Amino acid sequence: MNKLAMAAGGGILAGILATTQLAGPLLAQEAGKASVYEQLDLFGIVFERIRNQYVEEVDEGDLIEAAINGMLTSLDPHSSYLPPRDFEDMQVDTRGEFGGLGIEVTQEDGYVKVITPMDGTPAFEAGVEAGDYITAVDGESILGFTLEEAVELMRGPVGSDIVVTILREGLEEPLDITITRDTIKLTAARVRREGNSVVIRVSTFNDQTVPNVHEGFEEVVAEMGGLENVNGVVLDLRNNPGGLLTAGVDLADDFLEQGEIVSTRSRNAEDGDRFNAEDGDIIDGLPMVVLINGGSASASEIVAGALQDHRRAVVVGTKSFGKGSVQTIMPVQGDGAIRLTTARYYTPSGRSIQNLGISPDIVVVQPPRELPDAEETAEETARPTRTESSLRGALTNDSLSPDEQEQIRKEQADAEDAAKLREEDYQMAYAIDILKGLTAIEPK
Repeated sequence: MNKLAMAAGGGILAGILATTQLAGPLLAQEAGKASVYEQLDLFGIVFERIRNQYVEEVDEGDLIEAAINGMLTSLDPHSSYLPPRDFEDMQVDTRGEFGGLGIEVTQEDGYVKVITPMDGTPAFEAGVEAGDYITAVDGESILGFTLEEAVELMRGPVGSDIVVTILREGLEEPLDITITRDTIKLTAARVRREGNSVVIRVSTFNDQTVPNVHEGFEEVVAEMGGLENVNGVVLDLRNNPGGLLTAGVDLADDFLEQGEIVSTRSRNAEDGDRFNAEDGDIIDGLPMVVLINGGSASASEIVAGALQDHRRAVVVGTKSFGKGSVQTIMPVQGDGAIRLTTARYYTPSGRSIQNLGISPDIVVVQPPRELPDAEETAEETARPTRTESSLRGALTNDSLSPDEQEQIRKEQADAEDAAKLREEDYQMAYAIDILKGLTAIEPK
């Protein structure tokens, strides 16, 4: 009997323990829900106090919008709320034409930081540089503004002027730059010939990037008489702020035959994704150099990282921006949307470049461009260059045929063009020299 009682007691005790173990998490969940509801009640109380007792009347919609944006911007610099107008503008931006100054910006330490000025835009022409901090617009300080508020302040009619005050590393005093607003028509990519090399300049990643590359590349290669006359390709991603992830993946795929391009990892493992290259290299394995700098961000870093990890290209320049996160645009009621960071991305070797950037294989710093003295330049241009061949009665070269002599003159002219390029764009000239060197040691 006692044994039965003990057994029954043990069963009851076990039942109590089991019930406690099951109820514990449930009670914790309920407590968590209660805490959330209490916080929502607090939000409602504060909202009502502001609406009824603030010194001036406030717009209820603006209050709600600011609260939503506050939630998102507290997470990271790239999450935010997009009101209907901003959401519409963003959709236009990815198609390549919009109005504004032509700068890609983020927020850092309360200031608006320029990721990069876009090629050929008003900001680029006015002298805005990657890494500049915008502290004021038309004399009004923007310290404490949200990114969206600061961007809104910089908007205005096409043709109107705006004065931005910037802080720039290396300058002791703030710099005021006047910019004339204009309609920004982005050509996502341009292709040109530089000697025996092909230069692919990609300014942004949108729906037009890969079509622009393909069309331009085919035209330039045809002008050069086919790929057999090309010694290599320079992919210029400097000051490219990124854009559509898919456009970056597609561009990297153009130069890879196989293997992973990039992977994304979300909070939930099943939501991760992996993008792989498909057969086909549009340059048939020709040597390749990728140019990057501190204005190369996001999709630019995906492309550079993939080509670097697969040892498909030599990466040259300076460390990239270091944005290794993926944002998802989620439309919400009221025609707005939220931009939410939903994943990190990783290069094929498994490295994240968040806050670190892509480190170039060869570090080449672009020297500041110094404008020559106008009088000296005019004097040097006017002064003729005297050589042996310019002297009256000079002996002819009897060891080379006329065709061979013409070839040497062409090579000399190419060398002079290369020297000129070195003055105009040192990093690009360095990249071209790398291709020449790789070609020189290739087996015939």
